[in-house]
Amino acid sequence: MKGLIYQFVFCLLVIPAARAQSHDISATHSFREMSSGAHHAVKGRMDTASFATGCFWCTEAKFKELKGVSKVVSGYSGGHVAHPTYEQVCTGTTGHAETCNIVYDPSVISYDELLAAFFTAHDPTQLNRQGNDVGTQYRSAIFYHNATQKTKALYYIGRLNAEKAYPSPIVTQVVPYTVFYKAEDYHQDYYSRNGDQPYCRRVIQPELAKFKKVFSDKIK
Repeated sequence: MKGLIYQFVFCLLVIPAARAQSHDISATHSFREMSSGAHHAVKGRMDTASFATGCFWCTEAKFKELKGVSKVVSGYSGGHVAHPTYEQVCTGTTGHAETCNIVYDPSVISYDELLAAFFTAHDPTQLNRQGNDVGTQYRSAIFYHNATQKTKALYYIGRLNAEKAYPSPIVTQVVPYTVFYKAEDYHQDYYSRNGDQPYCRRVIQPELAKFKKVFSDKIK
């Protein structure tokens, strides 16, 4: 079932976008056209997307595989405690979500395509959890950096809900990006450096394999 959801979401998001009520999303012909060179961004000018999809080890492992993504930084965002530690965030009392800042080249991969990856990288209908990882720190969230990112995120959430891509409504938060605290060094590139750990083998590895299969034409 989960594999079918991945395929359905991907196929839905490559369908030409319906005319939006506002903004330039109506001019976004399709993911397929944009991915084949219809990017209007200046090559080499980097942008940032900030996503929370549960454990940031999983998020980082997936997004760093995509062409056009130059760096993924794991950290904490959306909370009320300054400079939190991992131990504090794990209590669920700081308000932070495990988040990744994804630095990318919009002339190679668009924000729309990153949203497609976001919605296939996790289950956005699970409230304050992903699988066995439970707590507000594992919530699904999009921290938008500008009005265009906000509009696109809300548009695709509405589209996916309307198409009933998932059995339940999407609960992803769409909130402004404010403060991001980089996580401790041992969290950075965690999967690359700890691939033999049980969590990596049992959770990240199979999820990463599914992700790479869906986005096979976008993998480095």
